[in-house]
Amino acid sequence: MGFKKGDPNINRTGRIGPNHSTKQIKEAFSMLLDKNLDNMSIWLAQVAGDNPEKAMDIMIKLSERFVPKLSQQQITDGDGGDLFKNIEFKFGEPEQDKPE
Repeated sequence: MGFKKGDPNINRTGRIGPNHSTKQIKEAFSMLLDKNLDNMSIWLAQVAGDNPEKAMDIMIKLSERFVPKLSQQQITDGDGGDLFKNIEFKFGEPEQDKPE
């Protein structure tokens, strides 16, 4: 049997904030990072000594926890066409007008 219209048992607001456990995990992880910043620099330098690419990968993965990723946006006209199709960039003198 489904819910009836106006049933007081239906939660219409949804969850208001983050789960209590999620909040505790985030706080604990933040404290762990804060207490190990000096060690992390040493560890990262050690990894970079053997494999700079892996060290950069570690830095990128850590940054994703704190810096939101930017989404790519495409600007189009009302019909979905490219707004910038008629724009040209010219740098310097044109080839035919250059003095010899």
